[in-house]
Amino acid sequence: MDSKPNLAPQPPAAPASKRRVLVIAGLIAIAALGVGGRMVYRSHYFVETDDAYLAGHLHPISARIPGVIAKVLVDDNQFVHAGDVIAELDPADQRVRAEQIDAQIAQVKEQVAQANAQTAQARAAASQAQSQVAQSQATLLRTEQDATRLSELYTKQMKAISKAELDAAVAARSSAVADLAARKDAVVAAQAQISASQAAHDVLQAQIKVLQTQAKDAALQLGYNRVVAPVDGRIGKRDMEVGQRVQPGQQIAAIVRDDVWVQANFKETELANLRPGQAVEVKVDALPDAPLVGRLDSFSPASGNQFALLPADNATGNFTKIVQRIPVKIMFAPADIKRLSGRLAPGMSAVISVDLRQATPQAAPTQTAQR
Repeated sequence: MDSKPNLAPQPPAAPASKRRVLVIAGLIAIAALGVGGRMVYRSHYFVETDDAYLAGHLHPISARIPGVIAKVLVDDNQFVHAGDVIAELDPADQRVRAEQIDAQIAQVKEQVAQANAQTAQARAAASQAQSQVAQSQATLLRTEQDATRLSELYTKQMKAISKAELDAAVAARSSAVADLAARKDAVVAAQAQISASQAAHDVLQAQIKVLQTQAKDAALQLGYNRVVAPVDGRIGKRDMEVGQRVQPGQQIAAIVRDDVWVQANFKETELANLRPGQAVEVKVDALPDAPLVGRLDSFSPASGNQFALLPADNATGNFTKIVQRIPVKIMFAPADIKRLSGRLAPGMSAVISVDLRQATPQAAPTQTAQR
Protein backbone atom coordinates (compact mmCIF):
# COMPACT_ATOMS: atom_id res chain seq x y z
CA MET A 1 0.00 0.00 0.00
CA ASP A 2 1.49 3.36 -1.07
CA SER A 3 2.36 6.01 1.63
CA LYS A 4 0.88 9.57 1.19
CA PRO A 5 2.83 12.85 1.89
CA ASN A 6 2.04 14.86 5.05
CA LEU A 7 0.08 17.93 3.85
CA ALA A 8 -0.46 19.56 7.32
CA PRO A 9 0.12 23.42 7.26
CA GLN A 10 3.41 24.71 8.76
CA PRO A 11 3.61 27.97 10.92
CA PRO A 12 4.70 30.96 8.71
CA ALA A 13 8.22 32.28 9.39
CA ALA A 14 8.70 36.08 9.96
CA PRO A 15 9.96 37.59 6.73
CA ALA A 16 13.47 39.11 6.77
CA SER A 17 12.19 42.33 5.18
CA LYS A 18 10.03 43.06 8.20
CA ARG A 19 13.02 42.79 10.51
CA ARG A 20 14.98 45.17 8.29
CA VAL A 21 12.18 47.73 8.44
CA LEU A 22 12.13 47.57 12.22
CA VAL A 23 15.90 47.99 12.40
CA ILE A 24 15.84 50.97 10.07
CA ALA A 25 12.96 52.56 11.98
CA GLY A 26 14.85 52.08 15.21
CA LEU A 27 17.97 53.66 13.74
CA ILE A 28 15.96 56.60 12.42
CA ALA A 29 14.36 57.08 15.82
CA ILE A 30 17.76 56.99 17.53
CA ALA A 31 19.18 59.45 14.98
CA ALA A 32 16.19 61.74 15.43
CA LEU A 33 16.60 61.63 19.19
CA GLY A 34 20.31 62.38 18.78
CA VAL A 35 19.70 65.30 16.43
CA GLY A 36 16.94 66.66 18.63
CA GLY A 37 19.06 66.30 21.72
CA ARG A 38 21.97 68.04 20.00
CA MET A 39 19.70 70.86 18.88
CA VAL A 40 18.34 71.32 22.37
CA TYR A 41 21.85 71.18 23.83
CA ARG A 42 23.32 73.72 21.37
CA SER A 43 20.32 76.05 21.62
CA HIS A 44 20.81 76.14 25.36
CA TYR A 45 24.59 76.56 25.51
CA PHE A 46 25.41 78.21 22.15
CA VAL A 47 24.29 81.21 20.13
CA GLU A 48 24.68 80.75 16.39
CA THR A 49 23.92 82.70 13.26
CA ASP A 50 24.66 82.29 9.57
CA ASP A 51 23.72 85.92 8.87
CA ALA A 52 27.36 86.96 9.02
CA TYR A 53 29.75 88.41 6.47
CA LEU A 54 33.36 89.49 6.37
CA ALA A 55 33.90 93.25 6.22
CA GLY A 56 36.97 95.38 5.68
CA HIS A 57 38.34 98.78 4.73
CA LEU A 58 37.77 99.62 1.05
CA HIS A 59 39.52 102.82 0.00
CA PRO A 60 38.27 104.34 -3.27
CA ILE A 61 41.01 105.83 -5.44
CA SER A 62 40.25 108.80 -7.68
CA ALA A 63 42.13 111.57 -9.45
CA ARG A 64 42.23 115.00 -7.81
CA ILE A 65 42.47 116.88 -11.10
CA PRO A 66 41.04 116.35 -14.59
CA GLY A 67 43.33 114.80 -17.11
CA VAL A 68 44.16 111.97 -19.48
CA ILE A 69 45.76 108.81 -18.09
CA ALA A 70 49.25 108.43 -19.55
CA LYS A 71 50.47 105.41 -17.55
CA VAL A 72 48.84 102.60 -15.54
CA LEU A 73 51.39 101.09 -13.16
CA VAL A 74 49.33 98.42 -11.34
CA ASP A 75 47.37 95.33 -12.24
CA ASP A 76 44.27 93.68 -10.78
CA ASN A 77 44.72 92.18 -7.29
CA GLN A 78 48.27 93.53 -7.02
CA PHE A 79 49.55 94.39 -3.55
CA VAL A 80 50.74 97.98 -3.18
CA HIS A 81 52.27 99.99 -0.37
CA ALA A 82 51.19 103.44 0.78
CA GLY A 83 52.79 106.04 -1.48
CA ASP A 84 53.22 103.77 -4.49
CA VAL A 85 52.26 105.41 -7.79
CA ILE A 86 49.39 103.53 -9.40
CA ALA A 87 48.75 105.84 -12.36
CA GLU A 88 50.08 108.99 -14.01
CA LEU A 89 48.16 111.70 -15.87
CA ASP A 90 49.46 113.78 -18.75
CA PRO A 91 51.11 116.81 -17.05
CA ALA A 92 51.20 119.13 -20.10
CA ASP A 93 48.30 121.38 -19.05
CA GLN A 94 49.61 121.85 -15.51
CA ARG A 95 53.13 122.61 -16.74
CA VAL A 96 51.85 125.32 -19.08
CA ARG A 97 49.90 126.93 -16.25
CA ALA A 98 52.95 126.83 -13.96
CA GLU A 99 55.11 128.46 -16.65
CA GLN A 100 52.51 131.20 -17.21
CA ILE A 101 52.46 132.03 -13.51
CA ASP A 102 56.28 132.11 -13.37
CA ALA A 103 56.28 134.57 -16.30
CA GLN A 104 53.72 136.77 -14.54
CA ILE A 105 55.83 136.80 -11.38
CA ALA A 106 58.90 137.89 -13.38
CA GLN A 107 56.88 140.66 -15.06
CA VAL A 108 55.55 141.98 -11.74
CA LYS A 109 59.07 141.94 -10.28
CA GLU A 110 60.20 144.19 -13.12
CA GLN A 111 57.34 146.55 -12.26
CA VAL A 112 58.48 146.50 -8.63
CA ALA A 113 61.95 147.55 -9.74
CA GLN A 114 60.43 150.43 -11.73
CA ALA A 115 58.37 151.48 -8.71
CA ASN A 116 61.51 151.47 -6.56
CA ALA A 117 63.27 153.65 -9.12
CA GLN A 118 60.35 156.07 -9.13
CA THR A 119 60.39 156.19 -5.34
CA ALA A 120 64.11 156.98 -5.33
CA GLN A 121 63.55 159.69 -7.94
CA ALA A 122 60.71 161.16 -5.88
CA ARG A 123 62.90 161.16 -2.76
CA ALA A 124 65.64 163.02 -4.66
CA ALA A 125 63.11 165.57 -5.88
CA ALA A 126 61.79 166.01 -2.34
CA SER A 127 65.32 166.54 -1.02
CA GLN A 128 66.01 169.12 -3.72
CA ALA A 129 62.74 170.87 -2.95
CA GLN A 130 63.67 171.00 0.74
CA SER A 131 66.98 172.63 -0.17
CA GLN A 132 65.20 175.18 -2.34
CA VAL A 133 62.81 175.93 0.55
CA ALA A 134 65.77 176.67 2.80
CA GLN A 135 67.27 178.88 0.09
CA SER A 136 63.96 180.71 -0.36
CA GLN A 137 63.64 181.21 3.39
CA ALA A 138 67.10 182.80 3.45
CA THR A 139 66.21 185.06 0.50
CA LEU A 140 62.95 186.02 2.20
CA LEU A 141 64.79 186.92 5.42
CA ARG A 142 67.24 189.10 3.52
CA THR A 143 64.54 190.88 1.54
CA GLU A 144 62.52 191.51 4.71
CA GLN A 145 65.53 193.03 6.36
CA ASP A 146 66.24 195.20 3.32
CA ALA A 147 62.66 196.39 3.13
CA THR A 148 62.57 197.16 6.84
CA ARG A 149 65.82 199.09 6.73
CA LEU A 150 64.88 201.08 3.65
CA SER A 151 61.45 201.88 5.05
CA GLU A 152 63.18 203.49 8.04
CA LEU A 153 65.25 205.65 5.70
CA TYR A 154 62.22 206.84 3.75
CA THR A 155 59.79 208.68 6.06
CA LYS A 156 58.00 212.03 6.09
CA GLN A 157 60.73 213.59 8.14
CA MET A 158 63.62 211.91 6.29
CA LYS A 159 63.96 210.86 2.73
CA ALA A 160 67.47 209.38 2.63
CA ILE A 161 66.56 207.13 -0.29
CA SER A 162 64.28 207.41 -3.21
CA LYS A 163 60.78 206.05 -3.34
CA ALA A 164 61.79 203.75 -6.18
CA GLU A 165 64.42 202.06 -4.04
CA LEU A 166 61.87 201.43 -1.26
CA ASP A 167 59.33 200.06 -3.77
CA ALA A 168 61.98 197.77 -5.20
CA ALA A 169 62.81 196.38 -1.75
CA VAL A 170 59.12 195.79 -0.95
CA ALA A 171 58.59 194.03 -4.30
CA ALA A 172 61.62 191.82 -3.68
CA ARG A 173 60.18 190.81 -0.31
CA SER A 174 56.79 189.90 -1.90
CA SER A 175 58.57 187.89 -4.59
CA ALA A 176 60.54 186.04 -1.94
CA VAL A 177 57.29 185.18 -0.07
CA ALA A 178 55.71 183.82 -3.26
CA ASP A 179 58.83 181.86 -4.13
CA LEU A 180 58.90 180.28 -0.64
CA ALA A 181 55.27 179.21 -0.95
CA ALA A 182 55.98 177.65 -4.36
CA ARG A 183 58.99 175.79 -2.98
CA LYS A 184 56.89 174.41 -0.11
CA ASP A 185 54.23 173.25 -2.57
CA ALA A 186 56.96 171.48 -4.52
CA VAL A 187 58.01 169.67 -1.33
CA VAL A 188 54.41 168.55 -0.71
CA ALA A 189 54.13 167.34 -4.32
CA ALA A 190 57.40 165.39 -4.03
CA GLN A 191 56.26 163.74 -0.78
CA ALA A 192 52.95 162.82 -2.43
CA GLN A 193 54.91 161.26 -5.28
CA ILE A 194 56.90 159.26 -2.74
CA SER A 195 53.69 158.02 -1.10
CA ALA A 196 52.20 157.09 -4.47
CA SER A 197 55.34 155.20 -5.48
CA GLN A 198 55.39 153.34 -2.16
CA ALA A 199 51.69 152.46 -2.53
CA ALA A 200 52.33 151.15 -6.03
CA HIS A 201 55.26 149.15 -4.64
CA ASP A 202 53.06 147.63 -1.91
CA VAL A 203 50.36 146.73 -4.45
CA LEU A 204 52.91 145.01 -6.65
CA GLN A 205 54.35 143.12 -3.66
CA ALA A 206 50.85 141.93 -2.75
CA GLN A 207 50.34 140.84 -6.34
CA ILE A 208 53.60 138.88 -6.19
CA LYS A 209 52.37 137.07 -3.06
CA VAL A 210 49.13 136.18 -4.84
CA LEU A 211 51.06 134.89 -7.85
CA GLN A 212 53.43 132.93 -5.59
CA THR A 213 50.41 131.30 -3.95
CA GLN A 214 49.08 130.46 -7.39
CA ALA A 215 52.50 129.06 -8.27
CA LYS A 216 52.36 126.77 -5.21
CA ASP A 217 48.89 125.66 -6.24
CA ALA A 218 50.14 125.01 -9.77
CA ALA A 219 53.00 122.91 -8.33
CA LEU A 220 50.47 120.94 -6.28
CA GLN A 221 48.28 120.45 -9.35
CA LEU A 222 51.35 119.22 -11.23
CA GLY A 223 52.06 116.77 -8.40
CA TYR A 224 48.48 115.53 -8.51
CA ASN A 225 49.23 114.03 -11.92
CA ARG A 226 50.70 111.12 -9.96
CA VAL A 227 47.89 109.08 -8.39
CA VAL A 228 49.33 107.32 -5.34
CA ALA A 229 48.06 104.64 -2.99
CA PRO A 230 46.95 106.08 0.38
CA VAL A 231 47.33 102.79 2.30
CA ASP A 232 48.79 99.31 2.02
CA GLY A 233 46.47 96.83 0.37
CA ARG A 234 45.41 95.05 -2.78
CA ILE A 235 44.10 96.67 -5.93
CA GLY A 236 40.49 95.89 -6.71
CA LYS A 237 37.85 97.23 -9.09
CA ARG A 238 40.52 98.67 -11.41
CA ASP A 239 38.71 100.84 -13.95
CA MET A 240 41.43 102.79 -15.76
CA GLU A 241 43.18 102.51 -19.09
CA VAL A 242 45.79 104.57 -20.92
CA GLY A 243 44.13 107.37 -22.87
CA GLN A 244 41.06 107.47 -20.64
CA ARG A 245 40.00 110.96 -19.53
CA VAL A 246 39.09 111.19 -15.86
CA GLN A 247 37.45 113.87 -13.76
CA PRO A 248 38.10 114.81 -10.12
CA GLY A 249 36.34 112.39 -7.81
CA GLN A 250 35.86 109.73 -10.49
CA GLN A 251 36.79 106.36 -8.98
CA ILE A 252 39.40 104.54 -11.01
CA ALA A 253 40.33 101.79 -8.53
CA ALA A 254 39.93 100.64 -4.94
CA ILE A 255 42.40 99.38 -2.34
CA VAL A 256 41.29 96.65 0.04
CA ARG A 257 43.28 96.27 3.24
CA ASP A 258 44.04 92.87 4.75
CA ASP A 259 42.67 93.63 8.23
CA VAL A 260 39.18 92.19 7.87
CA TRP A 261 36.58 91.47 10.53
CA VAL A 262 33.17 89.81 10.76
CA GLN A 263 29.86 91.60 10.97
CA ALA A 264 27.39 89.13 12.43
CA ASN A 265 23.70 90.02 12.66
CA PHE A 266 22.28 88.41 15.81
CA LYS A 267 18.65 88.43 16.81
CA GLU A 268 17.90 90.88 19.58
CA THR A 269 16.66 87.96 21.71
CA GLU A 270 20.13 86.35 21.51
CA LEU A 271 22.13 89.25 22.94
CA ALA A 272 21.39 88.76 26.64
CA ASN A 273 24.41 86.53 27.31
CA LEU A 274 26.83 88.05 24.80
CA ARG A 275 29.67 90.18 26.13
CA PRO A 276 32.61 92.00 24.46
CA GLY A 277 35.73 89.87 24.68
CA GLN A 278 34.04 86.48 24.36
CA ALA A 279 35.69 83.91 22.11
CA VAL A 280 33.78 83.27 18.89
CA GLU A 281 34.10 80.34 16.49
CA VAL A 282 34.07 81.54 12.89
CA LYS A 283 33.62 79.24 9.92
CA VAL A 284 34.13 80.99 6.61
CA ASP A 285 32.23 79.31 3.78
CA ALA A 286 35.21 79.69 1.44
CA LEU A 287 37.52 77.98 3.97
CA PRO A 288 35.48 75.14 5.47
CA ASP A 289 38.59 73.29 6.69
CA ALA A 290 40.09 76.32 8.46
CA PRO A 291 37.89 77.24 11.44
CA LEU A 292 38.96 80.51 13.05
CA VAL A 293 38.63 81.93 16.53
CA GLY A 294 37.65 85.56 16.89
CA ARG A 295 36.78 87.91 19.71
CA LEU A 296 33.50 89.73 20.12
CA ASP A 297 34.51 93.36 19.79
CA SER A 298 31.44 95.60 20.03
CA PHE A 299 27.72 95.96 19.40
CA SER A 300 26.09 98.29 16.91
CA PRO A 301 24.43 101.33 18.51
CA ALA A 302 21.22 100.61 16.55
CA SER A 303 19.51 97.81 14.69
CA GLY A 304 19.99 97.33 11.00
CA ASN A 305 16.49 98.64 10.32
CA GLN A 306 17.41 102.04 11.75
CA PHE A 307 20.21 102.42 9.21
CA ALA A 308 18.00 101.46 6.28
CA LEU A 309 17.23 103.99 3.59
CA LEU A 310 13.51 103.76 4.40
CA PRO A 311 13.13 102.52 8.00
CA ALA A 312 9.78 101.03 8.91
CA ASP A 313 7.27 103.40 10.51
CA ASN A 314 5.49 101.45 13.23
CA ALA A 315 3.18 104.35 14.09
CA THR A 316 1.07 104.00 10.95
CA GLY A 317 -1.30 101.44 12.49
CA ASN A 318 -0.03 98.59 10.30
CA PHE A 319 2.25 97.12 12.96
CA THR A 320 3.72 93.61 12.85
CA LYS A 321 6.30 92.75 15.47
CA ILE A 322 9.48 91.38 13.90
CA VAL A 323 12.57 90.27 15.77
CA GLN A 324 15.24 92.81 14.89
CA ARG A 325 18.83 92.05 13.97
CA ILE A 326 21.70 93.82 15.76
CA PRO A 327 25.08 93.96 13.96
CA VAL A 328 27.94 92.68 16.12
CA LYS A 329 31.59 93.26 15.23
CA ILE A 330 33.93 90.28 15.64
CA MET A 331 37.69 90.70 15.27
CA PHE A 332 40.18 88.08 14.11
CA ALA A 333 43.52 87.47 15.76
CA PRO A 334 46.33 89.32 13.90
CA ALA A 335 48.19 86.01 13.47
CA ASP A 336 45.20 84.49 11.63
CA ILE A 337 44.88 87.52 9.37
CA LYS A 338 48.58 87.29 8.54
CA ARG A 339 48.41 83.52 8.01
CA LEU A 340 45.44 83.81 5.65
CA SER A 341 46.55 87.00 3.95
CA GLY A 342 44.79 87.31 0.61
CA ARG A 343 42.32 84.50 1.40
CA LEU A 344 39.93 86.46 3.61
CA ALA A 345 38.02 88.97 1.51
CA PRO A 346 35.25 91.38 2.49
CA GLY A 347 31.84 90.06 1.48
CA MET A 348 32.52 86.38 2.21
CA SER A 349 29.81 84.51 4.11
CA ALA A 350 30.50 82.98 7.51
CA VAL A 351 28.80 81.02 10.27
CA ILE A 352 29.24 82.28 13.84
CA SER A 353 28.99 80.25 17.02
CA VAL A 354 29.43 81.57 20.57
CA ASP A 355 29.81 79.19 23.52
CA LEU A 356 27.86 80.71 26.41
CA ARG A 357 29.59 78.50 28.99
CA GLN A 358 32.86 80.40 28.82
CA ALA A 359 33.81 82.67 31.68
CA THR A 360 32.56 86.22 31.42
CA PRO A 361 35.50 88.33 30.17
CA GLN A 362 36.67 91.26 32.23
CA ALA A 363 35.81 94.71 30.96
CA ALA A 364 38.56 95.95 28.68
CA PRO A 365 38.81 98.52 25.92
CA THR A 366 37.69 97.12 22.59
CA GLN A 367 40.07 96.96 19.67
CA THR A 368 38.06 99.64 17.96
CA ALA A 369 38.43 101.97 20.96
CA GLN A 370 42.16 101.23 21.15
CA ARG A 371 42.57 102.21 17.49
